[in-house]
Amino acid sequence: MTSRSSFRSILSACSLLALAASATPAFAEADKPAAIITQDVPEVPDAVVKATQPYLEARRADFLGWNRADRSMLIKTRFGATNQLHEVRAPGATRTQVSFGAEPVLTGFQAPSDDGLTVVMRDNGGDEFYQLYRLEDGKLELITDGKSRNWIGAFSADGALLGYTSSRRNGADMDLYAIDPRDPSSDRLVAQVKGGGWTVAGFSADKRSMIAVNRLSINSAIVYSVDLASGKMTALTDAKGSASWVDPQVTADGTMWVLSDAGGSDFMQLGTLDTKTGKFTPRTSEAWSVSDYAIAPDGSFIAYATNEAGVSVMHVMELPSGTVRKVTALPKGVIPWAIGQAIQIAPWGEIGFSMSSAKVAGDAFSIDPKSLEVTRWTMSETGGLDASINAEAELVTIESFDGEKVTGFLYRPDPAKFPGKRPLLFDVHGGPEGQSRPDFLGSENYYVNELGMALFFPNVRGSDGFGKRFVNLDNGPWKREDSVKDLGAFLDHFAKDPALDADKFSLYGMSYGGYMCYAAAVHYSDKLKSANCYVGITNFVTFLENTQDYRRDLRRPEYGNESIPKQRQKLEEISPLNHLEKIAIPLFVAVGGNDPRVPASEGEQIVKALHANGQPAWFLNATNEGHGFHKKENEEYYFQTSVEFWKQTLLGEDK
Repeated sequence: MTSRSSFRSILSACSLLALAASATPAFAEADKPAAIITQDVPEVPDAVVKATQPYLEARRADFLGWNRADRSMLIKTRFGATNQLHEVRAPGATRTQVSFGAEPVLTGFQAPSDDGLTVVMRDNGGDEFYQLYRLEDGKLELITDGKSRNWIGAFSADGALLGYTSSRRNGADMDLYAIDPRDPSSDRLVAQVKGGGWTVAGFSADKRSMIAVNRLSINSAIVYSVDLASGKMTALTDAKGSASWVDPQVTADGTMWVLSDAGGSDFMQLGTLDTKTGKFTPRTSEAWSVSDYAIAPDGSFIAYATNEAGVSVMHVMELPSGTVRKVTALPKGVIPWAIGQAIQIAPWGEIGFSMSSAKVAGDAFSIDPKSLEVTRWTMSETGGLDASINAEAELVTIESFDGEKVTGFLYRPDPAKFPGKRPLLFDVHGGPEGQSRPDFLGSENYYVNELGMALFFPNVRGSDGFGKRFVNLDNGPWKREDSVKDLGAFLDHFAKDPALDADKFSLYGMSYGGYMCYAAAVHYSDKLKSANCYVGITNFVTFLENTQDYRRDLRRPEYGNESIPKQRQKLEEISPLNHLEKIAIPLFVAVGGNDPRVPASEGEQIVKALHANGQPAWFLNATNEGHGFHKKENEEYYFQTSVEFWKQTLLGEDK
């Protein structure tokens, strides 16, 4: 292993990345994936590799759509090293792989036509410059330019047209395009736009116009009708973006349905939009946000899901009466976010979707709209482990420093197997408009089931799912650290829990949660043993300056604008990179070499500074990954090194 003194001397002459590549490895290169570079990360003991392996073999199945020709399901799952597309011809039938490759598939769209057309979206090495492909006989035929960032939108009702957005004009603005994927030469620019938040939501029934949404922030969007012939754009909602609008869908009779908080609602409701007046008429009055919905092709009903403190609840609304029935036979879990529609209704009426829970790794389900009977189509494996013993989430609600109520989900280990006070690991979500929900813990079940660690997933202010007011509580640089104070309130709360060991608390966070990880190390080193910060922001100014052009304007409403002097000064003031002297705990810093959102330089610069100060920090760079690791070998290695990190820094086991 390179000595600390030689590390600092070399570091002054070259970048951290070059250093890590040239330094003497801490252990044999064969023990870690070839694309991963490490610094000061010790060898993972064979016992850790063996013990964790079953927990790394769980897979999930994500429902992507229906094949109207043979009534099969299209799903995404992983049998090899990466997620690929599979088809399932009947409940419980074999999952037949239909796409192949070294790079993971992000999603696949099945056209609503009888020819079985499937369009795939994937990137290269996690760079998020997604390309669209036509899938034929297991091969992917490129239909975009191979260079720009492209984002799949929606098919027309007959499957003849696909709308999508692309940055190919200037790398920053996501212009609107239409194509018949069967004929790449039909690709055409429909309209030039400004901004990186554009998506194509669908087409009018006569295919003379497309429906596009310009998302300015989580709270603000504008819906447009775009004439396909002329490119003329007509705003259907307030052109100032005074409300949030999500997933507009047009029925055969021209009615537009959409999710919105227009009219002063704190939560997203499902309703109809008068395209002539812009008036939104809610058709639901739920106490929580409606997260997803789908309209039956014959217009006879709508299936929609509510997000109730993180738990997904499915409903079926009869049309035109509006009578709503709740589906009660589903596990207490989560319908995950999806590109396009998380819920899709087949022409024969069956409702398809995915769901996961503490005891369900993630599987494809369907519902009969008449009987509400639930059918589970896949049974994703959990590495031979009994998922029924997994801990269920316990909802925790406290009052923070200013009286604001904040919540989270706590998983406790079996007290019979692990008596006495237990160590606690915080796991902070990204976003920051993300949300921790009672999902399948995956490999983290190892912490609870085998190491006896409790896990806590906080939803600090700024998290989605709790209404417009709550998600805005952390906006801008002057409110940013209020969310960090929420972590402090949770630390104080759990320090009083008789079943938890207040001397053994640590924290992990990814993306924005990575910033929270660094910030917690700055503010709460006296209450934490260690922190593992994954693809996180260390300096808001350098982050905003170096994130991809198409993202910058979308992030400024949330964090602040680094080009405005007063905001820049405050962003520097709250950036963890500028307070390293307050960090008194070991850090593990992990980055993706191709990360377009939070560039690897964010993690590199804090490790460089920490080592210059003589402070301990493990460093890991997966050079063939982006914002999060998606190749199985990289995921496994990062998890196993994390286990060793927690053993040494949290559990107090000998090195």
